[in-house]
Amino acid sequence: MPNVTQQKCACDSCVCIIDVNDAVKKDDRNYCSDNCANGHPDGAGCGHSGCACSA
Repeated sequence: MPNVTQQKCACDSCVCIIDVNDAVKKDDRNYCSDNCANGHPDGAGCGHSGCACSA
């Protein structure tokens, strides 16, 4: 079985691909930022170029 090193952010509306070693971990899921991990408080997106996510 291959060792996965990258995956899509666990936030449904986010398009970011993240390195699992650098991810923000919450509830055993990997996120690209604190905003994604915390459900986008105040509607803030992740802030990464090319991604306009918000929950």
